[in-house]
Amino acid sequence: MREAGFGWPTIVRLGLVQSALGGVVALCTSTLNRVMVVEYALPAVLPAALVALHYAVQLSRPAWGHGSDRGARRTPWIVGGMALLALGAVLAAFATTRIAGSPGTGLVLGVTAFVMIGGGVGAAGTSLLALMAAGVAPARRGAAASIAWIMMIFGIVLTATVAGKVLDPFSPARLVMVAGGVAAAAFALATLAVWGVERGVQAATPSVAKVDFRAAVAGVWADPKARLFTIFVFVSMLAYSAQELILEPFAGLVFRLTPGQSASISAMQHGGVLLGMILVGVLGNALGTRSEASLRQWTVAGCVGSALALGVLALGASRGPGWPLAPMVFVLGFANGMFAVAAIGSMMALAGAGGRGHEGVRMGLWGGAQAIAFAVGGFLGATGVDAGRHAFAASSSAFILVFGLEAAVFLTAALIARRVGRAGETAPAPDYSADLAFEGSI
Repeated sequence: MREAGFGWPTIVRLGLVQSALGGVVALCTSTLNRVMVVEYALPAVLPAALVALHYAVQLSRPAWGHGSDRGARRTPWIVGGMALLALGAVLAAFATTRIAGSPGTGLVLGVTAFVMIGGGVGAAGTSLLALMAAGVAPARRGAAASIAWIMMIFGIVLTATVAGKVLDPFSPARLVMVAGGVAAAAFALATLAVWGVERGVQAATPSVAKVDFRAAVAGVWADPKARLFTIFVFVSMLAYSAQELILEPFAGLVFRLTPGQSASISAMQHGGVLLGMILVGVLGNALGTRSEASLRQWTVAGCVGSALALGVLALGASRGPGWPLAPMVFVLGFANGMFAVAAIGSMMALAGAGGRGHEGVRMGLWGGAQAIAFAVGGFLGATGVDAGRHAFAASSSAFILVFGLEAAVFLTAALIARRVGRAGETAPAPDYSADLAFEGSI
């Protein structure tokens, strides 16, 4: 199994776990967000703070990954993480129904729920990526990353569509019922999808099982390529997340689009993301992408393309209504999809670079960097626009400034991605033999 790697049916099965993860997270971060703000007329900062909390909890990803490295199997960590996520989703829905009438109780329950959600995503998501890194052959990593993330988006769309229909007419009991149904279905799907997949995959070596958590993280950080890639993940995802919360306000404030029209612009962007992911997956497999270098070229191209698209959007902000907004938003999404899925493929390639059994802590470190970037990026993007609107007479000037800064960050990410290939080319794999004195934290 280690030589041949997972076949396409197995890769698709693991993609179903991503669908389940994405569906539950979307319910918690989008649907409950809307219910708190619209149905219960709560301040928007409350759900925003809870979502930020779930990202902050994901700083524990390296610890979850290390825990799965030390064990003989990753399946229990995936299933356990999904169980924690499912329970957290149901509790979050219940907390939402309580928070208006009993703020203290509702807030305590909400904080507990989103801590569970962040922990569940961290445990299941990190262990799933580590399993794919260990089991997917190099030639299939780009396509496997595409499949996993396309299926995650499909899970998000399906959950949003079904939940939206079932929630009408809205009632607190119906909200909890829908959350329970989504959570139960996602847990069952993920469990069935991952069950038996690890059979035949080589387990961690005894020496890996004894490595302390701090020693494992230090070993990864001592690898120049892994360290530089961590920085790349943070910088690129900072730029990626900063644009997410401001595109629809941009369409409304500068181009005078209605809420429905701005929503269609967002849909256009996500359509571009999907096409970019599919392109990298299909062409990567068709061309026999076997090396980190090939994935890195896609990553650099996607980052540069994203920077150029943001630059053109900044130009469009100066022109206003009548400028072709939708095509450029689609191009931005396309470039985003290219870089994102190629970067994930590179994660899989680099995850095993430190030796067999260290995939989890490496994936966890990069997942933690991504979580920080998403929490910070969304906040900085929105804050930058608010500050710019106060500083300048026209809203368009604020978006020109923010889009320009985001483009610069994407270009910086492209430069870092190019350097990743040259970093540590002659460096030896991390040596953990001196760090086996005691067992670690998970």
